[in-house]
Amino acid sequence: MLRLTALLGCAGVVLTGCASMPDSGDVHPVKASQRGDSQVRVYAVQPRKGATPDEIVTGFLEAMTSDDSNFATARSYLTAEASKRWQPEASTTVLTAAPDPGAPILGGRDKPGRSYPLFGRQIATVDAQRAYQPVTPTDYRRTIHLSEQNGPDGKEWRIDSLPPGLLLGASDFERNYVSVNKYYFASGRSVVVADPVYIRQRQDPVTRQDPVTQAVSALLEGPTNWLKPVVESRFPTGTALKKGTRSLEFDDRNGLKVPLNEKASSVGRPQCTKMAAQILFTLKDFSSARVDQVELLRANGSQLCVLSSGQAEEYAPDHGSGRLDSQYFVDEQDRLALLASGSKDAAEPHNVPGPFGDGRLRMSRVAVARDEQTAAAVSKDSSKLYVASILTGSELRNAVVGSSGGQAENRLSAPSWDGRGDLWVADRNPSDAALMRVPSGTGTPQDVRIVPGIDGARIEAVKVSADGVRIALLLTKDGTTTLKIGRVERHGPEDDPAVTVTELRPAAPHLETVTAVSWAGPSRLVVVGKESGGVQQVRYIQTDGSTAPNSILPGLNQVRSVAASDDESRPLVAYSQEDGIVRLPAGANWQTLVKSGTSPVYPG
Repeated sequence: MLRLTALLGCAGVVLTGCASMPDSGDVHPVKASQRGDSQVRVYAVQPRKGATPDEIVTGFLEAMTSDDSNFATARSYLTAEASKRWQPEASTTVLTAAPDPGAPILGGRDKPGRSYPLFGRQIATVDAQRAYQPVTPTDYRRTIHLSEQNGPDGKEWRIDSLPPGLLLGASDFERNYVSVNKYYFASGRSVVVADPVYIRQRQDPVTRQDPVTQAVSALLEGPTNWLKPVVESRFPTGTALKKGTRSLEFDDRNGLKVPLNEKASSVGRPQCTKMAAQILFTLKDFSSARVDQVELLRANGSQLCVLSSGQAEEYAPDHGSGRLDSQYFVDEQDRLALLASGSKDAAEPHNVPGPFGDGRLRMSRVAVARDEQTAAAVSKDSSKLYVASILTGSELRNAVVGSSGGQAENRLSAPSWDGRGDLWVADRNPSDAALMRVPSGTGTPQDVRIVPGIDGARIEAVKVSADGVRIALLLTKDGTTTLKIGRVERHGPEDDPAVTVTELRPAAPHLETVTAVSWAGPSRLVVVGKESGGVQQVRYIQTDGSTAPNSILPGLNQVRSVAASDDESRPLVAYSQEDGIVRLPAGANWQTLVKSGTSPVYPG
C-alpha cells in the first residue's frame, strides 16, 4: 500500500521557485520520521480499498506527520465518532523516533476488533498553549484499537480509539515545528520577557495561518501558564486577529499591518505602542520576514498606532545598560581584568581600576553589573562577597555577604546580577545553605525562598536573566548536578518586596550532569554537560528545555565555566583547564585569548 510521498523542492535545493513540476516517474514509500530536513513536505494518502489493519495503523501514524488541511487524510483512517473526539491541536507527544506499532492483539466478545500497542521513548510534550515541556526520557506505551465498519464498498477497518493529540518522532517534530519567542512585559515594568512556544513551520493545518500570523495569534492568546504569574500583556483581554485573518499584509517598506478585533478598538496610544512593541519583538527573529514597523488596525480598518523596530528597543531588557559585549575574567594574580571590547583577535587584557583590579582583593569568581560601573567579587577562599566600582579607584568596603562553610566548595557560589540591578548569590554551606538577593548590590541581603523546595539538593551556581523574572540554578544531589529554571516572583512594596523562586522545572533532562551554565539571549542558555555515557559537550538549550538540531558547539576539553552575552551575536567565552580563556567567534573554532586565567564573564 502506498502510504506517503515526499516533495523535495527542485532536486533538494532550496530555491525561491521551481521552473516546472515532474509529471512522470515512480512513487515510493517514505518513512517520514527518518528525515529531519525542514524543506521536505510529506503528503499522506487515503487508505486504499480493502486496507488491512496493519496498513490502517501505519498509514495513520504517517498521516499525522503531514500538513494536510485539518488533518483530513489522517481522519480518513478513523471512524466518524473517533474523528469527532480527536483534537490534534490540543497536544503533541514527542518521541525519540517514530512510534513503533507492535503485534496486534485480537479482541474478545465484549470488545471485538484488534488492538495495536504503540511503543517508543518519550522526550517531551507540547500542550494546547504550544508550550514545550521536556521529560526525562521514559518508555512510552499506548494503544490504538480498530474495528470493522460499514463503508460504501462494504466492510472496512478503521481506528475507533487512539491516544490524544499528535504523536510524532523527534525528526518529524523538528521538520514540522519551529520555536518562536512571544514577548510580554514583566509585571509592573516596561521590560519585555521572552515566552518560547512552538508553531508550525508552514501553514497550520487547523487555522490555515502562515507562520507569521500563527506567531501573532499565539501572542494574542496570552502568556503560557508557567510565565503568566510574572508578566502582563498590554493587549486587552479577548483581543484577537480580525476574524478570518490567515495571512498578514506587508507593505513595500517592510511594515506589517495587523488587523485586530473590536476588543482593541478603543485603546489609547501609549498602550497601543506597547502592544505593537510586543509584536515587533515576537517577529524579530523570523528570518523569512523582516519587520521594520508594525501598524495596528481597528476592526473597521482605521489605524490605531504605528511603531518602528527602533522605537521598540526602549523596552528591551538590556536597554540603558552598558556595552554588554565586554569580556572580563580573573587573571593569574586573582585580579579582575578586561579584554579589549569588540576585538576579533587575541588582545592584551588590562586590569580594571579600583580594589578588584589593583590586587587589594584576591578573588575566585566575579560578576560585572550590566551597566559596567560596578562588579561583585567572591574572595579567593570563597568566604566573602564584595561589591566595588570598576570605573574609579575606591576603598574596599566590608563584605556584603559572608559564609562560614568549612571548605571553599561549601561557601559562596559565583554571583549574578539581574536586570533590576540586584545581586544574587548562593551560600553552599551544608549547615546553613541559602539563596540570597542583595538589593542594588549594596542593600541588606535577603534570603530567597524556593517553592516548593529543592529536596535536599545544593545550589552550585546561580544565573539570573536580564529581565529579572527567571533564574537558572545548578543543583547537586547524590553526586549529580542538574539544571533547573525557576520563576522569580515579587510580592509586596516595590522598594522592599518578598522574593520567591517558584515552579522549578528541568531545563536539560537529557544531560546526566551539568558543569556550567550562562544565559545566551532572551530564552536561550549555553550549558556545559554530558549525557549518560557520553563526553562533555558545550551546547545551546532553550529555557523550555528544547534543543535545536545543530545546538552542539565545537568540542572543548575540561571546560569549567562558560559565558555568553545577552547579545546573541557576541562570541562565547569559556575557561578550559587545558587551554585557558578561550573564545568562539561565529563560524570558527575555539581560540585561546589568555593562557592563564579563570572565571570569564560578560556583564550580568
